[in-house]
Order: sequence, then C-alpha cells, then structure tokens
Amino acid sequence: MAQAQAQVPSPSSSPLNTLFSLVRSALIPILAVIFALLIGAIIIVLSGANPLSAYGALFDGSFGDARAINRTIERATPLIFGGLAVSFAFKAGLLNIGAQGQLIFGAILAGYIGFAFTGLPAIVHIPLALLIGGLMGALWGGIPGLLKAYTGAHEVITTIMLNYVAFNITDYLSNGPWKDASPGNIVARTPAIAESAALPTLGPVPLGFVLALVAVLVVWWLIWRMTFGFELRTVGQNPNAAHYAGMSVRMVTVLALVISGALAGLGGAIETLGVNGRFQPGFNVGLGFTAITVALLARTSPFGVIPAALLIGAMQAGTSRMQFDSGVAPEIIEVVQALILFFVAADIVIRWILRIRSGEGDQVTLSSGWGQS
Repeated sequence: MAQAQAQVPSPSSSPLNTLFSLVRSALIPILAVIFALLIGAIIIVLSGANPLSAYGALFDGSFGDARAINRTIERATPLIFGGLAVSFAFKAGLLNIGAQGQLIFGAILAGYIGFAFTGLPAIVHIPLALLIGGLMGALWGGIPGLLKAYTGAHEVITTIMLNYVAFNITDYLSNGPWKDASPGNIVARTPAIAESAALPTLGPVPLGFVLALVAVLVVWWLIWRMTFGFELRTVGQNPNAAHYAGMSVRMVTVLALVISGALAGLGGAIETLGVNGRFQPGFNVGLGFTAITVALLARTSPFGVIPAALLIGAMQAGTSRMQFDSGVAPEIIEVVQALILFFVAADIVIRWILRIRSGEGDQVTLSSGWGQS
C-alpha cells in the first residue's frame, strides 16, 4: 500500500518569502517618492530657496503638532476613498478616470441631505447622508460600467466625459435651486449642513478617517476573501479565460465600476460632512484625479492606499507652511506629486537607473486594450 506523500509548503507560501514579496512590491513606490523629492530639491535650489528648510517646513506643517496632524488626516481621508475606488476598478482591469465626478456627486448629494432634512437625530442623519452620497457615486460609476459591458465603450473615454457632465450639473445645482440664499452670499454654494449631519471626532481622530480605515478592511476582504473578489481579479487578468470558466464578465465589469463609484461618492460625502460643512464648487477640485496617484503609489493594494494617501495629504497640508517659511511656490508640491506619478507609472526608469530586475507581479496593469470590450 503506497504511503501518502507529505505536503511540502511551496516557497511562495513561506513567511520569509511573503515578507520578501511585500518589501519588493513596496520598493518601487518608495524609490519613486525619493527620486521625486530629489528632483524637487533641485527645482527648489534653482528657485533660490533652501530645500532642507523647505522640506523641514513642509514636515512641520504636516506633522509638527496636533493641529497639523489633524489637517493631514482630513486631507488624506477622501484620498483613501478615492484611492480605493481607483484601485478596485484596477483589479478588474478597468481605469476609472471618473472618480472626480463620482466624488463631487457624492459630495453635493450628502450636502443636500445635510441641509434639507433638518430635525433628524444625528444617528439617522449622518448615515442617511453618507448612504445617499455613496449611492449617487455608485450610480455615476454604473453608467460607464453598463456602457463598457454592453456596448464595448472604453471606460477611460466615458468616465472622462461624465466628469464634465458632473461638473456642470453640480455647478448648476449649487448656483441654482440649491444655492445658499443667505443674505450677502454671492458665490455658488449650498447652505451649511445641519449640526446633526456633521461628522464628529473620536478624540483627536475624525470619524471620517475611522470610516476610511473600515472601508480599507472591507475592500481587502471583498477582493481577497470573497468569491466575487476572485472573479474580479480573474476578469482583470484575462476576461476571455474568465468567460470560458463560466464567470459573467459583464456583471463583474458593471459591479466593479458601481462599487468603485460608491467608494468615490463616500469620499466626497465625508469631505462635505466632515471638513467643508457644505458643498461649494472648487472645494473638491482634483481629489478624484489625485486618487489615481494614490492608487498607483499603493500598487493598487487596499492597505497600501493608507500610507500613500497620508503622504499626499501631508504634502498638501504642509504646502502653506513651506511657502510662508521658505518662500517656495506651492506649485513645487504639485510638481513633486506629478514626478511621483511619473516614476511609479513608468517604473522602468527607476529599474534602469538602479539596475533593478522586474519580478513577477511587480507590474500594475492599468486597463485592458483599447480594442477590448
């Protein structure tokens, strides 16, 4: 009688190999940040300022005291949701450029619930505003999902176009039927939300940031522990193989962009309820696009989104301090962010400079080909 052979764990399952894989996956993003800061330092020198004092002021403005840390967390919170939104779509091989439109729709609808439904207790008002904001983002994400699944329209084109539609609709609402009618107000904005809709803080930590951390856990669980997450990743890797395996590629495509839109909408809702206190065009500008940088810097990892968003949030929070203390133009920070995105997206540049070999799983596939549906 043949004896059963012992099961030998594969090298990929050993803790040491897992640790090595994590370090390797984090290497390129870390180097991208370092290279971007170095080039930023050169630009600062050329502008006539001291890069050490400039970066020191940037750090003080981001983490120098409790108020600075709170400001950094506030800036990072919508970026965590936006980074999760873009990363989630990436897992299905989709590039959601429409996170900005989904975010501002979530922001304005949450603001509307916040000022229109007065008299509700906070335990009802806050979840209701968050729910409506998330649902509006999901709706706006579902439109390109349906177009992609049933007509083959590429999501990059449709989400970009829907951003402009969202901009104009929210501009109309905040300057028309939902405009703040307070005496003396001449700008386009909604009324301030009721106190019962404002997100509180849990000690020094805003509730919105806690919700963002919960969202990271939920998204990670959905991607790596649920059957739908397996189907999502399979469709992202090879939609044809997923189809032949009996998976509904259309359903996965639609749901991926619906969930992605919901995450972006929640980010906008939390920005309105926890930071701005109302919706005003311009308050949320660029958050959805910066989320792409966050997702790439995180290598589309849900947990990686947290440090990536905190980094970008810190850079944004400390810009004013750097400008006032060192005389450095705030556009320098935008240049550094753009360089980070460049080095992460075009990591072949870093690999060539440092002679780093590309390993399996190091590359991030942004989207399916233009001709695929």
